[in-house]
Parts: sequence; structure tokens; C-alpha cells
Amino acid sequence: MRWLNTAVIIVLVAGILIFAFQNLQSVTVSFLGLRITAPMAVHASIIYLVGMATGGSLWALMRWALRGPKEP
Repeated sequence: MRWLNTAVIIVLVAGILIFAFQNLQSVTVSFLGLRITAPMAVHASIIYLVGMATGGSLWALMRWALRGPKEP
């Protein structure tokens, strides 16, 4: 099982590196008057990290809503 996990991680990292090297051109993104110019891979990474943070928070909120608050 360890070899399978290692193989999956290697494939994912290789895919991420290929994406990053193929998307080095600068892109400007505007949101609420804020403009950010950076390579596409940087924008995709930031969006992924924000999604991880908000997704984890949403998952925790949903578990709390279903189970209720812990009683001391």
C-alpha cells in the first residue's frame, strides 16, 4: 500500500510541475478594484489554497451543525 501511495504522490507532483512550467505567461486578475499580475500557475496555486481553507472550514461547520456543540 505504501508503494501505491508513493506512486500516486509522484504522479500528482509531476502533473503539478508540468502545469506550472507550461503556464509561465503572466495573467492579470481583477477583483473588487484589486489587480494582480502573476504567472497562471501562481494564481491557480492561490485559488487552490483558498479553496482548501474554505472547504475545510465548511466541512467543520457542517459536522458541527449535524452533531451539535460539544457539551463540557
